[in-house]
Amino acid sequence: MPHKITLTGKPVSTLRSKKNCYTFDMEEKGSPAAPKGLPKSSTITYTVFITQKQLKKAGLTEENIQNEKIMVQGEPTLDVPVDDCPGEIGVVCFQVSLIPEKQKEAVKADKKPVKEPEKKEEVKEKEQPKTPEGTEDFVALDQIKVPEEFLKYQPTPYKTQLVIDHVKQSGMLDEPITIDRETKVLIDGYRRYIVAQKLDMKMVPVMYGKTSVES
Repeated sequence: MPHKITLTGKPVSTLRSKKNCYTFDMEEKGSPAAPKGLPKSSTITYTVFITQKQLKKAGLTEENIQNEKIMVQGEPTLDVPVDDCPGEIGVVCFQVSLIPEKQKEAVKADKKPVKEPEKKEEVKEKEQPKTPEGTEDFVALDQIKVPEEFLKYQPTPYKTQLVIDHVKQSGMLDEPITIDRETKVLIDGYRRYIVAQKLDMKMVPVMYGKTSVES
């Protein structure tokens, strides 16, 4: 029976066109650990003879053949002219296929972490203060100045408790506090100001310019 041979690795030469076929060279290194007392085997260069149809089926071209790791299955042959076989042994190819490289798999795996920045941005958005409708800005609670007329006023406990319950459930005031843009003096929302104090809120949502006073 004819001797079968399998070669694996990247071709070490370009694709050469012959009359009825193509050729390229591959190298096989011998075992680095030869039995004691026997000489170490050397690298052998094989010249592979392959058809255009086989190349096309495997997706091999003149441009990519030296960049792809392949497996060639065939039979050794000596019945070829020396000029057509630069290698030490000629191999008639019966089948050729690409071998997926670990590097290509690693590149695919590396693509997944690209989504991490998006996740971080989503987290940041969740960490930002929640905003009630009408909010124009966020101001530190201790920067807001309360006029004396508000300090004399005692908000209804029942309504105050409703605002407290709303903050505990939603994490934000039901409405922004209205202040003067320049002086930071409280104009409207004294009840919400008191709730923010009770719940130790550092930053509160505010809007500017309204002059109505909460009753």
